[in-house]
Amino acid sequence: MFADIVFTKENLDICLSKLAKEFKRLNGTKIPAEIVLVGGAAVLANYGFRDMTYDIDALVHASSAMKDAVNRVGDELGLPNGWLNSDFTRTKSYSPNLVQYSQFYKRFGYVLDVRTISREYLVAMKLMSGRQYKNDISDVVGILYEEQERGKAITFEKVEIAVCNLYGSWNNLPENSRELIEKIIKEDNLEMLYEQYQKMEQRVKVDLVAFEEKYQEVLNDDNIHNIINVLKKRKEKED
Repeated sequence: MFADIVFTKENLDICLSKLAKEFKRLNGTKIPAEIVLVGGAAVLANYGFRDMTYDIDALVHASSAMKDAVNRVGDELGLPNGWLNSDFTRTKSYSPNLVQYSQFYKRFGYVLDVRTISREYLVAMKLMSGRQYKNDISDVVGILYEEQERGKAITFEKVEIAVCNLYGSWNNLPENSRELIEKIIKEDNLEMLYEQYQKMEQRVKVDLVAFEEKYQEVLNDDNIHNIINVLKKRKEKED
């Protein structure tokens, strides 16, 4: 459940450039491809607070040659299978409206246009996921902080509009995420809050890794939140 190979801001573009080169070799230049980065890859592309991500979540609009190109680049660079994938489309953070709210990032090899989800729409996706063992909450705070520092603060109203545009209604967002963003938006020191959430997420991940080592093949997407709560309560008793 937890990968070892990571993508950074530096090697993200290298991987995409090699992907474009391989896709061009297999497919030619007549039919270009488009990839829309979401999740951690979109954070890496647009912001500086995040150091890495474990895979590249994306919407892929391309011929079947893209799948072969992804596999060949993965083999060349020693990347895990599915290093670039669309698995997130099976999660609750997916919306068919995502492409509509993406923005241009870069063009690679004259055949691959890369776009990203950004700002309040990326915040909306992170809130919909709300995973305590990933970087969802710290990413929300980090995005809000960097946009504030750029003089382009994201307001609660903008987040609400983004949620409605992607998921139909503000009430479709989990209740704890609605309460959380209202609390975060009111915070004065987002930089400190980011550090707090990042440390919390790291602690949760360490606990889950230890649990997974002890109880192999038990942890899954259906029970992970219950297990997190049990581990938290156990630690509170120990403290």
